[in-house]
Amino acid sequence: MAGLEPLYAWARPAISRPQDALVCGIHWELIRHGYRCLGTGDQPGPDERKSELLPAGWEANKEVYTLRYKSTDDAYELLLKAIMVEDSMILNVMDRSSQKVADVTLAVADYINPEHLEDFHKVYKNTEELRTRIASGIIAPLGAPAGKARKEPESKEDVHWDENPLRLPPRQPMGTRAPSRPSPLSPFAVGGEDLDPLGGRSGGMIVDPLHSGVPHPGIDPSSGIPGRLPPGAVPPGARFDPFGPLGIGRPGPDPDHLPPPGYDDMFM
Repeated sequence: MAGLEPLYAWARPAISRPQDALVCGIHWELIRHGYRCLGTGDQPGPDERKSELLPAGWEANKEVYTLRYKSTDDAYELLLKAIMVEDSMILNVMDRSSQKVADVTLAVADYINPEHLEDFHKVYKNTEELRTRIASGIIAPLGAPAGKARKEPESKEDVHWDENPLRLPPRQPMGTRAPSRPSPLSPFAVGGEDLDPLGGRSGGMIVDPLHSGVPHPGIDPSSGIPGRLPPGAVPPGARFDPFGPLGIGRPGPDPDHLPPPGYDDMFM
């Protein structure tokens, strides 16, 4: 319960009973959740102002502690009454703006060591349970003040699509140029086309005599092939299987000379 130690050291002269220490812990939990103490009693007094400290005379009545709080955003105003019934403390809290009421009963011995009131490091126990009881029994039913906006997580560095061959590249808007792809000579391009058959990547496991080895100038079938295809017959970026000689003096065998694996039909 960070921050409670200096508060307890400041309030230590007024703490003489276990319930005093418990009220001090409850007070700090309200402070942590965005509330500030206005004073004691049911009605406001002169020159009141919000404070993280306990007001003067907060421990005067050992049977009924009455404190008033207001949220830092002024949306909630709480009237807290801590009533001692034998060894238990009954917390009755009302939000004056909405008239909502919340009640929590705490066994003092579950959270305070009465023999160690002078030692902050030993006086409190089960602090996480106490925090949970206050948050679920008072803060949640009555409403939590608006806190500071959470800091947005830092943006991660842009990840290049080509670094992961299993990731499909993002769609490109109409009229934009597709991103460059790795060279077929790169050892990291092996298998790329097989993993992404629709992405136009290179590096598949099937040997392509027109693209393996020394690269050749590319052919854009969408621009048309004289005597065979008119311009626009093949959509831009579509996969295209050449079906005849594509130029004079072009080296290498025709791609159609490569039969499917294990296929030995002579009439193919």
